[in-house]
Amino acid sequence: MSEETTNTAMLKACYDQWDSSKGGSIDVWMGILAEDIDFRSLAMGCDPCIGFTRPRSSRAEVRGYLEELIRDWEMIHFTVDNYIAQGDCVAAIGSTAWRNRGTGREVGTQKADIWRFRDGKAVAFFEFYDTAAMLDAAS
Repeated sequence: MSEETTNTAMLKACYDQWDSSKGGSIDVWMGILAEDIDFRSLAMGCDPCIGFTRPRSSRAEVRGYLEELIRDWEMIHFTVDNYIAQGDCVAAIGSTAWRNRGTGREVGTQKADIWRFRDGKAVAFFEFYDTAAMLDAAS
């Protein structure tokens, strides 16, 4: 099996579990991460109400990101429509919707996640989504 096929299959299993558990499967992500990972979100922690989106650089810090996300937001769905793989990179493209636990407001957005792998572990991640809509729902 090629590196592209292996990495894509691993991500598909993680995203499927992430969606079906409505974000209750943090450990599935921990299993694919390298100890040192460059983990970034488009919002980059730009506002305290979405501070969890600040850059992270270790598996433990990514766990913190996911725990803060689930603490503050309730997942409605996370759907990946397409995976695109080339070499050590895989893009997961789809949509997601969340409800802010503090405001009760919902946000739905298109989503693209870009992953890079080395030796079977994720070493880089960057997510793209509608940050303005997220910030609006959180404030």
